[in-house]
Amino acid sequence: MTASRIYGIDLGTTYSCISYVDEWGKPVVVPNFEGDLTTPSVVHFESADNIVVGKEAKNASKVDPGRVVEFVKRNMGDATFSREIDGKSYRPEEISSYILRKLASDASQTVGDQIKDVVITCPAYFGINEREATKNAGILADLNVVNILNEPTAAAICYGDDKTKGDEVVLVYDLGGGTFDITVIAMEQGDIRVVVTGGNHNLGGKDWDDRLIEYLAEQFMTENAGESNPLDDPYSMQELAKSAEEIKKGLSAKEKYPLMVSHNGKRARVEVTREKLEELTADLLQQTIDLTRHVLEEAKGKGIGKIDQILLVGGLSKMPAVARRMQEEFGIETNLFEPDLSVAKGAALMGQKIMAGEMIREIIANETGTTIEEVDLAEIDQGTIAEAAKKATATAGGKFRLPSKDLADMATRKIINVCSKGFGVVAVDAEDGEKEYVAYLIQNNTPVPVEVTETGFGTLRPNQQQVSVRVMEQAGQTQSPSPEDNRLISEGEIAPLPANLPAGSPIHVTFRLAEDGTLSVTAVEPSSGRDLNLEVKVEGVMSQQEIEASKGMLLKQTVS
Repeated sequence: MTASRIYGIDLGTTYSCISYVDEWGKPVVVPNFEGDLTTPSVVHFESADNIVVGKEAKNASKVDPGRVVEFVKRNMGDATFSREIDGKSYRPEEISSYILRKLASDASQTVGDQIKDVVITCPAYFGINEREATKNAGILADLNVVNILNEPTAAAICYGDDKTKGDEVVLVYDLGGGTFDITVIAMEQGDIRVVVTGGNHNLGGKDWDDRLIEYLAEQFMTENAGESNPLDDPYSMQELAKSAEEIKKGLSAKEKYPLMVSHNGKRARVEVTREKLEELTADLLQQTIDLTRHVLEEAKGKGIGKIDQILLVGGLSKMPAVARRMQEEFGIETNLFEPDLSVAKGAALMGQKIMAGEMIREIIANETGTTIEEVDLAEIDQGTIAEAAKKATATAGGKFRLPSKDLADMATRKIINVCSKGFGVVAVDAEDGEKEYVAYLIQNNTPVPVEVTETGFGTLRPNQQQVSVRVMEQAGQTQSPSPEDNRLISEGEIAPLPANLPAGSPIHVTFRLAEDGTLSVTAVEPSSGRDLNLEVKVEGVMSQQEIEASKGMLLKQTVS
């Protein structure tokens, strides 16, 4: 039986938060030790044994910038990134694990519950590497990661939790601190179906901050001719970063924001207007508009002719320019929907759905003499599910006080995601004999889970001795046949092939993409049955052995 709760965690680029669903079925965000609903995703290596996360870590960035790490989410899955502190190199997964430990520890003290099972969110546009790194961060934090959930889907789950809402198609515009997702979601009788998604996981509030930082430095140097550039001094740079965030937030509520910029004993008074901020960042906002237009066109190709509402989520969507531009460009009603909290709440609701389903399946399994793995609620009649839900509610020990019908609805609610990337293999043009291209077996925005078999591949030469299988993931905004525009995520070979096979002898390739983003690949030479099975080994993230070795060390450190 699952633990008393499955918590939802929004692991954000700039801020993170944690939520659970109470016994009445309502999502609740748990404040941290400092009493705030969100925690800055900032890590300060105060000493080799003590790690500080959150507001105090952010404050420390001004006086100890060399030991503070921010915006690590942008580096998830990046094999080239590490941060060396006290002679140890820390990977993005390890740094993120401290943030997760802070969230779980603070929430545990508040609710009096051991936090183990979690649903962690990630940008919809994350690929396999980034998703695996996110899961590994949870493992390193000593958490059981039940599900990795797309952030826009989580926001839609939270929005759709209001039972008074009817069927509608929503566009989730999620502009966070470091990432941007745009997703079309159809909500039908409580079910949630992702139609199409796109985005850029290197576009977000940090980019707005960077523009402001550059502007403030320019204004200081204009007023203090001949003085050194504040951007060259790490302490002044941190002060500018803090000021930039304050300006950005302040200008969401007022038209002007005056401040003093200090560096090297000199000062400059700068007044930033909302109009100036919008001018400095117009191209960044335009990128989100262009991506939105592209996603809407794709949705139209999938039969979606009308968007009922745009949900604005993510902290940066609070800027007035966002709602104004979206209204101007697309003429669709916008709704600023709990921009800082909806993702964590939706993740908690997903956790509750998983837990409710497991409880009902367990009861049905016990009554039918089968295993829980054999019970598929989609194939069980509603009467049996309703009776099991009543028993689950009666024996749940206070977990649920909501009506059993709501519990049954929660467990059977369909949430259908799509893959944000296309996946394929490198093939060779048979006519050219040399030119390589990527043949996509799974197209981007395909509903998951999905299994695809391609029987049209064949050997290139007579008596070929082996077949190389290179598995590729789409790297850009659109699918490209050029291998250089894709990312190699796994490879292997079938060898030896049977002797004297003619050119063009068939090779069958099967891709299976699970709901959690796990990809497996099988390639078979049918005449001999010789095959290749690839559980795609993700490059750029920590191996299982590295995780086990690191976990023991990390858990010895104090996190506060």
